[in-house]
Amino acid sequence: MTADAPRPARTHDGRYVIIDGRRWRATDLDVPEDVTARLRSHLMAAHHAAAMARRAQDTAAERAAHDRVHTAKVALGERGMPWWDQ
Repeated sequence: MTADAPRPARTHDGRYVIIDGRRWRATDLDVPEDVTARLRSHLMAAHHAAAMARRAQDTAAERAAHDRVHTAKVALGERGMPWWDQ
């Protein structure tokens, strides 16, 4: 997300963002912004790697890239145990 892009709407409790009418788990509010920025960079690189592997029909590389996506999302609090329950 760029600095001038609008932030997605959040639910009243801040736990979810609403994008195109769908509810998605929000990034953990306690993760510092500099860490969040680095994790998002890793997440986007992993998404790109997954797409490239899919185009190349390299299933091992695609699986590894999806594992990287999952790791970044867990670190951001978007997957795994809900950050508000920890």
